[in-house]
Amino acid sequence: MEIQERKIKVRDLVEGYTCDADTGVHGYGGLLDIRPPYQREFRYDLRQKQAVVNTILKGFPLNTMYWSVVGDGTYEMIDGQQRTLSICEFHEHVFNIVDPERGVLFFRSLTQEEKEAFLDYELMVYLCTGTDKEKLDWFRVINIAGERLLDQELLNAIHVGPFVCDARRYFSKTGCPAYKIGGDLLNGTAIEQAYLATVLHWAARRDGIEKVDEYMSAHKDDANASQLWAYFSAIVTWVRTTFPNYRREMKGLDWGLLYDRYHQQIYDTQALEEQIRALMEDDEIMKKSGIYSYVLSGDLRDLSFRTFDKKQKREAYERQQGICPHCGQHFQLEEMEADHITPWAEGGITTADNCQMLCRNCNRRKGAR
Repeated sequence: MEIQERKIKVRDLVEGYTCDADTGVHGYGGLLDIRPPYQREFRYDLRQKQAVVNTILKGFPLNTMYWSVVGDGTYEMIDGQQRTLSICEFHEHVFNIVDPERGVLFFRSLTQEEKEAFLDYELMVYLCTGTDKEKLDWFRVINIAGERLLDQELLNAIHVGPFVCDARRYFSKTGCPAYKIGGDLLNGTAIEQAYLATVLHWAARRDGIEKVDEYMSAHKDDANASQLWAYFSAIVTWVRTTFPNYRREMKGLDWGLLYDRYHQQIYDTQALEEQIRALMEDDEIMKKSGIYSYVLSGDLRDLSFRTFDKKQKREAYERQQGICPHCGQHFQLEEMEADHITPWAEGGITTADNCQMLCRNCNRRKGAR
């Protein structure tokens, strides 16, 4: 890859700055794509944006930025998006800085001398020329020292095309459609690509594809992401109708897996709700989120029960004199595992008198009941 240094004044960077939901974010007279498909959404808070502006106003050096040379006289931002947007937004009076003596200051509030100093400030930019893979590798390397580069952002870069661009519209923007209909069911945030990563994982697994990377490669040139959105919408609709009473334990569950396995079955939603309510009140169940899988599957392995403490284990061990009641062999305490004599499904609870110590092999053979 060829790297060329260039000093660019702020006044040239902010010339022709536009930020449009349809056409994207551009600056440098329209020649610089500030937010290409592989770039993360804007993350700086007000304090960080103000720090960028104050650095320039005080004449302090700002970190080097990296642009990719597209080849037709235009550029893509590789690194420096958030600093660039901070500069452009301050120039456009989107936010202010606070001066201890003068109070709140927008760009228009600066003296003419301050404005000229701001606009004449020189930014150090490295112009990078190379293949797409080289640019992507460079993007990965230079972001290691900054904010952690998200895996999904890298995948977006590798598989850039109409599918990714449309998918980001649904799943990657602040207040996006996915957030509006199912944000309370998903972990993470849209802006950090968590929604998109989750739904792509669900869709890949549904199609029998092991890696999300392979799924995105197969759909890279799709005209849009409407099928992915339809799949997610169907999942959310099924969840809302099957479990109409929302609980915080529903957030972050693998709803894609549950939908794929059980959505064709007909459930008595009232009976499900009564079962869920009773299980939520059961002190023996430690992982309440597992209740939703359990009421659909009936598999006790979906639940996590209270465990016996050290005193209860020792009491049972001494009572048995170290003998495993299943195989009749003697073991040291650390070679044994606690087990419910009467299983939870039969009314057993986690108390000392319901504890028995089994050797590891016997406990594994017994399995969950």
